[in-house]
Amino acid sequence: MRKVAVLGAGSWGTALAIVLADNGHEVRLWAHRQEHVDEINQTRRNNKYLDVDIPDAITAFHDMKEAVKDADAVVIVVPTKAIREVCQQLKDDIHSSTQIIHATKGIEPGSLKRVSEMISEEIPDFPYENIVVLSGPSHAEEVALRHPTTVSVSAVNLDRARQAQDLFNSENLRVYTSDDILGIEVGGALKNIIALGAGISDGLGYGDNAKAALITRGLAEIARLGTSLGANPLSFLGLSGVGDLIVTCTSVHSRNWRAGNLLGKGMNLDQVLEEMGMVVEGVRTVQAAHQFAEEQGVEMPITQGIFQVLFEDKKPKDVVDELMSRNKRQEMDDISNLLKERYSDK
Repeated sequence: MRKVAVLGAGSWGTALAIVLADNGHEVRLWAHRQEHVDEINQTRRNNKYLDVDIPDAITAFHDMKEAVKDADAVVIVVPTKAIREVCQQLKDDIHSSTQIIHATKGIEPGSLKRVSEMISEEIPDFPYENIVVLSGPSHAEEVALRHPTTVSVSAVNLDRARQAQDLFNSENLRVYTSDDILGIEVGGALKNIIALGAGISDGLGYGDNAKAALITRGLAEIARLGTSLGANPLSFLGLSGVGDLIVTCTSVHSRNWRAGNLLGKGMNLDQVLEEMGMVVEGVRTVQAAHQFAEEQGVEMPITQGIFQVLFEDKKPKDVVDELMSRNKRQEMDDISNLLKERYSDK
């Protein structure tokens, strides 16, 4: 049995805490609101975020110092915009031998930092090789119900990834390892953009043909940008690429799909965010990816179109019309060129 602190008591943090408790670990679940902590400890429920019973092996904390005390591993599961603040609170109470695992999917606009880079910046004395990312096609609702799920864990130090694999792997959650932390983080973040697009398509009343095209061409965009940053293109064909893309674009559990669906039905961004009442990571990621594409000189027409819908008040139907009227091209140029660039010298 290991002591594990999970920082973030939203739906995904709670689901991962349940996995860890089922695996026999002592779990401390940190929440930033005292009333949230009291609800979990007193009623064994987390009704705002997840409609399941909370195992007795999970204890909620409001004091982060107490939550992480003597923890063997710290799992960070807060929105991207809260990563720096949480790490600032954490930095004086974590040892370099402790393992940090993050399960947040996003990129910071402006700095264009991935979550692992943000953690490393805010806890500068902590070894980067001890940071692990957990990502993949994994709706919290299904994980909490013990439905079969597969994810990837990745770190620059593969031994650290294997330790995280041992921590989470169970009869219901199968965990694979990867050493491409850049590719795993980029794939997990950028798929939220395409999920917004899939929701917009459904909101406009288009069918499966349109959504299949969006997912496929969206994957090409993700691979194009990720590879330009140094990721392994094959990572985008795995769980944290096409796997996460499929589940996020096709399920009503997806916040990003639901937000896009409301946009497609005519709401503007402010109305959508008020209606959702929860963080929609794809919105910030669209800003970051649009900036990345411009700086890297990478063609990302779907991302550009969704950016225009979100921040320039362009009508979704007009964006679709423009995408459909783009210049003709050969389909496999993207993938073949990426693979040639990666492996031509090997």
